[in-house]
Amino acid sequence: MSALLLAEQILNGLQFGVMLFLMAAGLTLIFGVMGLINLAHGSLYMIGAFAAAGVAAATGSFMLALMASLAAAAAAGAIIEVVVIRRLYARDHLDQVLATFALILILSEATRWAFGSFPLYLDVPDALSGPVVLPGGIEYPAYRLALIGIGLVVAVGLFLLIARTRIGMQIRAGEADREMIAALGVDIGRLYTLVFALGAALAGGAGALVGAIQSVQVGMGEPVLILAFVVIVIGGIGSVKGALVGAILVGLTDTLGRTLLPVLFGAFLDPSQATAVGSALASMSIYILMAIVLVLRPTGLFRVA
Repeated sequence: MSALLLAEQILNGLQFGVMLFLMAAGLTLIFGVMGLINLAHGSLYMIGAFAAAGVAAATGSFMLALMASLAAAAAAGAIIEVVVIRRLYARDHLDQVLATFALILILSEATRWAFGSFPLYLDVPDALSGPVVLPGGIEYPAYRLALIGIGLVVAVGLFLLIARTRIGMQIRAGEADREMIAALGVDIGRLYTLVFALGAALAGGAGALVGAIQSVQVGMGEPVLILAFVVIVIGGIGSVKGALVGAILVGLTDTLGRTLLPVLFGAFLDPSQATAVGSALASMSIYILMAIVLVLRPTGLFRVA
């Protein structure tokens, strides 16, 4: 394998990782602050993607489509929290799992009814449609490079929000002792709604951004949700820094595994067998990574105390 191809695959893994971070960051905030297992988080990713596709088709503007995805997912998240989730905080995790699984079915069928069963497509913005020549002669799609930049900017923004603002202080306090901050006069219901809407907006924005490089379809959020759970287990539940590190590790492991393992097995298997075996092991690699992390650090890399 050439050095240029390896560098491109590393960039692909980084791009995949930062998009997973947008999904996992909201999920880890919701679990860390509320103690809620939200299986419907992938549906918010889907809602953002469909909102973006619908607005892009109507206006031709990718920027308006992205803003629509954030607004639609945040609004859906706030409504879901007020109407459904708020009744689950005092219930055990099995009730939360069953209720949020029901939300997956409801939101999937509602989306199918509104948009139909056929995939929709988002066009990459014209300004980002071509390749960029990076140092070393690497030609890489400008849009994928922009995704990496957007993900890292959002990560920095989240770190600053949580570490430097009053609402961030309340979020951190809510993770540590929700009863105490409620006793100090913080409106815990409003805080929960805000955190849930923020997590939903991150998921919806990720759905819109990824929707431009793959089709937008019903059920697209569930595979990403599984990977997001792997990310927060690796990074540590409740830790945004852990979500970023875990997402990049998962993105690089998955992408490089799919590239390098078939080459490795190609040394002693025929090409078709090498591809099949390498792809199968690559699919397992992120779960092997998770198992290794859990053996060494059962609470994850950056578990919030």
